[in-house]
Amino acid sequence: YYLHSEFPANARQERGVPGLSPLVYCLSGLPLSASSACLDVIRGLAGRPCCGVAISHLDSSGLSKTILRQVALHLGPRLESISLPWGSITESSFMALVPQLTALRALDLSGLDSLFMSGTFLSKEESRREVRVALGKLGELDLSNLRYLSDLTFNRLTACAPQLCRLSLAGCHIAFEFDPYRGAPAGCDSSALLSLRNLLRFLGEQAHTLRSLNLGRTGITPEALKSLVRVEGLSLEELSLPGCKDLTDSAIAAVCQYQPGLKTLDLSSCTELSDKAVLAIASSLKDIRSLYLRRTWRITDQGLSKLMELKGLQTLDLSGCSNITGIEMIKGLSSPQAQAKLVSLSLRSCTYMRVVQFPDLRRLSLSLLSEISDRSLLSVSQHCRGLTSLSLSHCPGLSDQGLAGAAPHLQRLQHLQLACCDGLSDRSLTVLARHCRRLRTLDVSMCKKITMAGVEHLQAQLPFLENVHSRFVGGADLCFTL
Repeated sequence: YYLHSEFPANARQERGVPGLSPLVYCLSGLPLSASSACLDVIRGLAGRPCCGVAISHLDSSGLSKTILRQVALHLGPRLESISLPWGSITESSFMALVPQLTALRALDLSGLDSLFMSGTFLSKEESRREVRVALGKLGELDLSNLRYLSDLTFNRLTACAPQLCRLSLAGCHIAFEFDPYRGAPAGCDSSALLSLRNLLRFLGEQAHTLRSLNLGRTGITPEALKSLVRVEGLSLEELSLPGCKDLTDSAIAAVCQYQPGLKTLDLSSCTELSDKAVLAIASSLKDIRSLYLRRTWRITDQGLSKLMELKGLQTLDLSGCSNITGIEMIKGLSSPQAQAKLVSLSLRSCTYMRVVQFPDLRRLSLSLLSEISDRSLLSVSQHCRGLTSLSLSHCPGLSDQGLAGAAPHLQRLQHLQLACCDGLSDRSLTVLARHCRRLRTLDVSMCKKITMAGVEHLQAQLPFLENVHSRFVGGADLCFTL
């Protein structure tokens, strides 16, 4: 089992780990054996200000059932979120747990096919009544990666959560055009699959509350997307469509036209999209804050300058966009219409990237860019002095000299990734200890010239350092948590 627990920010700060992400704090990623150890952890959390847990790969064994009963007993009334991904629990185990979670705000059932395979999930009115009481204030529901979700089971569950504002159906099998079981267009109330018509009905009923929708990796067609975004009263703030490879520029233009209030849009790996989609976003989504275009290979510099006119744009992910150089973004920033103040920018694997000049940038990823040189790093450090997070993993062109020149300009840096940078040695660690005193996390895994002695010296010099990832440094395989 893998158990995670979430603590409020004030509790994390009290324990000396300020700002850590949710669901990562207690025993994050730590495999717990199928023994009383997992039960002891749950009982131990009973006295903590815990508000969320995630337990993956539960099954129908007696131990799993006991774990769920203990969660209900010790944490139930205080849990605001619970995640049970990739398990195989039974409906009886689900019903022994969920009705006790009366404060639940987020429920993750991703990959939990065992609940939906038979088609009888929540078929009893008594069960639905109990679940409805517990999920009356549920705002977030994750049903991603479910192979057996049908109209009937989807309707039974969502009817118990009238206040839903976030829904994920990523990776689900959805019939957007044709029902293979009936040999006809997909209709509502299917017991075998989830249909477009049923999803449209749900969106119409939930339009007044729903603000976030994830349909990534569903094979949604351009026509289906156009019909979804036109649902009367629907006003989305977040739309995620990663891996929807059939989507076209005209479909994204429709999204921009009918959902102009979007603040987050994820079009990663939508490989048919071109600069026309980017221009539609730039001209219509004036309130957008986060835009993800990873591996959208046909996008070039042409539309990027217009994105710089979006005053709310803070996060831009262009990882793997191999035709991006950055020149047009810089032109856009220098134009009189420029308003964007990027805080996070990812250019990972952007082969032709040449220019990075964003003074407001806080997070930057340049990993897997073999063209990055010492001179490039110096330019980045001089033009992006506000960086708090920088990823330079797998950049073979970097050396101690380059880091020595850049470090004095990166004194706000808190997170630095240098994995597989074979040109760096212990000299670079000495430079970091001198100039980057705010470092909290450092990854120097598989840096051949860095030694464990250098890592230990760095550990002693930096007061805020929490984690040093040093796999295979000097022949060792370690991760210090300080």
